[in-house]
Amino acid sequence: MTQETFPTWADIAPDLINVAAGRAPADTIIAGGIWVNVHTREALPNHDIAIIKGRIAFVGPDASHCRGPDTQIIEAKGRYMIPGLCDGHMHIESGMLTPAEFARAVIPHGTTSMFTDPHEIANVLGLAGVRMMHDEALMQPINIFTQMPSCAPSAPGMETTGFEISAEDVAEAMAWPGIIGLGEMMNFPGVSNADPQMLAEIAATQRAGKTVGGHYASPDLGPAFAAYVAGGPADDHEGTCEADAVARMRQGMRSMIRLGSAWYDIETQITAITERGLDPRNMILCTDDCHSGTLVNDGHMNRVVRHAIDCGCDPLIALQMATINTATHFGLERDIGSITPGRRADIILTSDLKTLPIETVIARGQVVAENGTCLVDCPHYNWPDAARKTVNMARDLTGDDFTVEAPKGANAVTANVIGVVENQAPTKALQFELPVTEGRVQPSGDVAQIALVERHRATGNVVNAFVSGFGYTGKMAMASTVAHDSHHMIVVGTDADQMALAANRLRALGGGITIFREGEELALINLPIAGLMSDSPAAEVAANTDRMMQAMRDCGCTLNNAYMQHSLLALVVIPELRISDLGLVDVRSFEFIPVLEPQV
Repeated sequence: MTQETFPTWADIAPDLINVAAGRAPADTIIAGGIWVNVHTREALPNHDIAIIKGRIAFVGPDASHCRGPDTQIIEAKGRYMIPGLCDGHMHIESGMLTPAEFARAVIPHGTTSMFTDPHEIANVLGLAGVRMMHDEALMQPINIFTQMPSCAPSAPGMETTGFEISAEDVAEAMAWPGIIGLGEMMNFPGVSNADPQMLAEIAATQRAGKTVGGHYASPDLGPAFAAYVAGGPADDHEGTCEADAVARMRQGMRSMIRLGSAWYDIETQITAITERGLDPRNMILCTDDCHSGTLVNDGHMNRVVRHAIDCGCDPLIALQMATINTATHFGLERDIGSITPGRRADIILTSDLKTLPIETVIARGQVVAENGTCLVDCPHYNWPDAARKTVNMARDLTGDDFTVEAPKGANAVTANVIGVVENQAPTKALQFELPVTEGRVQPSGDVAQIALVERHRATGNVVNAFVSGFGYTGKMAMASTVAHDSHHMIVVGTDADQMALAANRLRALGGGITIFREGEELALINLPIAGLMSDSPAAEVAANTDRMMQAMRDCGCTLNNAYMQHSLLALVVIPELRISDLGLVDVRSFEFIPVLEPQV
């Protein structure tokens, strides 16, 4: 049953009422479980749940009056019955999977609702790409709600994207059946400065009665933050410390705290609840970005909830943050997020609330997973050629394209260098003295070269700079057509010829991620859809991801989930320093700065 065909409460209200009253039989009864009520924060033993046409009709100590001769009985056997988990903010493309394969990967982990922002594909294919993601999302056996991307480009004037999203695009999308709101408003300076396009997008969303997503990636909690909140965003996931979470909640925003493949922002923010004792209703758990290796090997929202509990959060509060809080925020409290009458029958059976083993997953009244195995089909959209041919480079590149020329006569230079920060999205703006050989600046020590290769309009443009923190050694290069958010091609390496090999490999493939060392390809992930996603099974993509991560380690990198750091080096809306197709960007001031400091 797809999202579009799933009955609303109004469609089946008489059935719900008649089953609850005992005048008609339920389709299914879950018997003898511990009812985790996220409205009252209680765990109530010896309860039954009666389900009709995919929705909950009755919850109580005895549902025998709802039982008929054909009613299916699922024995809970004293296990906890918890609501299906909700991811409040995430990007399917970051899993390197299509919505269908992402759904297949997370269903066994108990995720039954996702609030997704497909702004990655929006940068490559525009509104048409968003519609493709939206349409495949509606085909799935779980709830995938789509937020219309707000910022493509994320920072106008700082980068060039394949397509641009307009206020008219936003207004059009608000009428689509699966659109739940506006995706994260990354152009936070634009909102704070009352940019007319940003305000028009927000106004179109609010006129439709839908939620405006936020993204305030600045440590400044003064007037600029106040202006951003006044501009309409209702949530934010870019906090990294307790003060960020507190400020957002005090101003009436939902503080979304994330655990992704490389973002570990829960431990430093959940203390607002666990130690300061603030009201947890305005805190939401999310993943933001998880690659396929994390999904297959470690989990999804179940991993996030476990982590919150390990950080000292009461299990029932952690569950609220991954269920009812999320549903309420998006105006869906009467439809999802709890085990109560009228809601979709999205239910998990688990034997322990702290370790949270996901033993049985029920979505829309159907058993969709048992003990880690997905039991349902996740239909695929027919992705057209236009979505599969998106790497537009004018020519093959050579080592000469990946050089930084030094000032004449210089033996060494001072370079502005992007500093990677482990497990966090922000970078540091650093300076290093680098050697010069035959007029070219050389990578040295922990400093590697980074290049942004334009891949949307075949301009042939290559921007070169430097990055530190990966720890690469030997002659190597890593290239990726996943480069948030503009999604040109990022190449990081220690040798110009290896960088050219890696870039040309992805040009020939039409998108993906590759690592070369000494002329040999160590790992490859083929991403034919928009250069961002594969429609292969998640386990296959995860295996290739594992090989990629091992290849990064073999080249000297010891960072946790360093691929995510690589993919964000072009994200020109998160401080401090980033690279774009137009140059090196200081995100603190939204100004271009030189790669090499002027000689004194």
